[in-house]
Amino acid sequence: MQKEKLRDVRKRKGITQQQIADIIATDVSNYSRKESGDVSIRKEEWEKIARFLEVPLEDIYQEEEAKQINHFDNITSSSSFGNNISGNYYCNVPEYLLESQRDLIQILKKENKRLEEELKKYKK
Repeated sequence: MQKEKLRDVRKRKGITQQQIADIIATDVSNYSRKESGDVSIRKEEWEKIARFLEVPLEDIYQEEEAKQINHFDNITSSSSFGNNISGNYYCNVPEYLLESQRDLIQILKKENKRLEEELKKYKK
């Protein structure tokens, strides 16, 4: 969901996406995705943006459209800002980090297999 309130206030104050990106320590393309609703804006980021724009949080905040799976009947629902009753938290993880984790998992699997073989030798 596009963050129309945020975009309107930002433009009305003559602030660029680059300036907001600098405030929340991200690049302008990532901020653009946040403002367009493709990437979620974290609570701390909302607060930093509101302070920078010198407006109350309520003037810019719009609820995220992050989907959660209801494990009982597979219906999705929106999570509310700062409150997650189900205990499930979702975030966007860059693909390069996921790939790095996959590589580490493969290394650990190989190491486990090697150690299992070594352990079998000692058990004989």
